[in-house]
Amino acid sequence: MKIVNLIENTEGTSGCAYAHGLSFYVETKKHKLLLDLGPSEETLRNAEHLGIDLTQVDTVILSHGHYDHSGGILPFTQINPHATIYMQRTATAEYYADDGDQAPERYRYIGIDPKIAELPQVSFVDGDLEIDEELSLFTVHERTHALPFTNKRLLVRKDGGYERDDFIHEHYLVIHEDGKSVLMSGCAHNGILSILDAYAARYGADPTVVISGFHLMKKTDYREDQILEIRDIAQQLKGYKTSFITCHCTGVPAYEIMKEIMGPQLSYAHSGDEIKLRFLNPPMKKGGTSYMKWHKFFAWAAVFCFVMTMVTGYKRK
Repeated sequence: MKIVNLIENTEGTSGCAYAHGLSFYVETKKHKLLLDLGPSEETLRNAEHLGIDLTQVDTVILSHGHYDHSGGILPFTQINPHATIYMQRTATAEYYADDGDQAPERYRYIGIDPKIAELPQVSFVDGDLEIDEELSLFTVHERTHALPFTNKRLLVRKDGGYERDDFIHEHYLVIHEDGKSVLMSGCAHNGILSILDAYAARYGADPTVVISGFHLMKKTDYREDQILEIRDIAQQLKGYKTSFITCHCTGVPAYEIMKEIMGPQLSYAHSGDEIKLRFLNPPMKKGGTSYMKWHKFFAWAAVFCFVMTMVTGYKRK
């Protein structure tokens, strides 16, 4: 599996633009796909710079209905009109950010371009979806943890007013390959801990690798309670036998706080970086060290049981 970040907030590969947004290119055995397309056509230029031919992409997953993940979709369709674009039907709603009463314009539109919904290659999704044996999408039906504090300013416009966004427009991509599973999310607006609980409920295990923003970024300094929340999230993620790769809306300060706790279990993907997947709990392979250790253990256990049976049987006689 090949995974390349096409754009995110921080400088990475030389010659690649970086901007507030996110896009990943993924090659599997059966697919060439994109998770999101960043804020603009800069995503396409980065792909060209990296030698990635986006005309060969067959699948696009829009993780949720925000501009910084969808801005490159319309330019992409000009060079690739055949790739299927999967998005939740609710991603077409009017989403806003509350920038506060001191901002020139308090309520700022952050939704997708309405023209995207009119594209013939868009496939609207209502909830969970199994695309094929490699790819599936799932949603959070009920959150098991509180929303991250940074989501409180995100709104949806309804009936002429503004309501707190419930993030039903967000879904998550799961890639199954060679007995491993990679969970990819855009911003984890529903909270990475709730998403992992939803994953376990649907798939009966934890993912091998998670690639996601955690939406913990702030433009101002963190309060003490917010730092404690970030540390708590990191402490809980540390309990998983999962590698985590973050980026974009996590923000570098939050990443550094989490890195102190999670160590090598957590890494950061910069703009243009190719992702090196790390597997903390690799499956046992016949002939491998783990397999042989357990094989010897059970063999000696069988011998021990046989000897004890003979001894106790002899004493009874």
